[in-house]
Amino acid sequence: MSFEDKVAVVTGGTSGIGLAIAQELISQGAKVVITGRDQTKLDAAVTELGDAAEGVQVTTSSLADVDRLFDHVKDRHGHLDLLVANAGAGEIVPLVDVTEAHFDRAFDANVKGVTFSVQKALPLMGEGAAIVVIGSTASFRPEPGMSVYAGTKAALRAMVRGWVLDIKGSGVRINLVSPGPTDTQSLRSFFGEHAEEALAYLNGRSTIGRIGQPEEIARAVAFLGSEAASYVNGTELFVDGGASQV
Repeated sequence: MSFEDKVAVVTGGTSGIGLAIAQELISQGAKVVITGRDQTKLDAAVTELGDAAEGVQVTTSSLADVDRLFDHVKDRHGHLDLLVANAGAGEIVPLVDVTEAHFDRAFDANVKGVTFSVQKALPLMGEGAAIVVIGSTASFRPEPGMSVYAGTKAALRAMVRGWVLDIKGSGVRINLVSPGPTDTQSLRSFFGEHAEEALAYLNGRSTIGRIGQPEEIARAVAFLGSEAASYVNGTELFVDGGASQV
């Protein structure tokens, strides 16, 4: 696989899986534009990634921000070869405690943000370009308190299946990568004071005895975004160590 002279956008690219995806793409020759909401974290990530990276401060649920992102890509590069729609958010909230604010935060970040990132990227993409949406195995095996988060990721599965029909004939592929639990700071923050207990449980769920590393998710994303996957379209690839099978 090679992304030599390719231009990629990775939303939510300042840490964890998003940062690992940007690193993988750059290692294969891509020029990568990452986004993040926090300018300080964004600047630090761009410095870590090096000269092949650029950063644009974006909240993906803001359509004005998303417009500004793709205006930047058009002005700087003229086209886009790969969009990785990774930005999202999640909280553990049992059904009895779900509020309208929690519901709106989850669907704005995980569904609205992805929808309009994909829509607004498409005019810059041509034959052979690709979109990879980051889902989650929680979409069909949610743990307690994850019903709203799981619902957002299930929505993405349905949308990807619809989008491949909407853009039929464009030459652009859209696929979904659904990671299982992955050892990132955001996962640990997600579980809060119960993080170590939760990680031990998740390690035990995996058929290979551990949760994933961000680099492992990144390699799967790079495959689906590359010419090596040129006949793969509208699929969901589970990258979860087999946890979804047990």
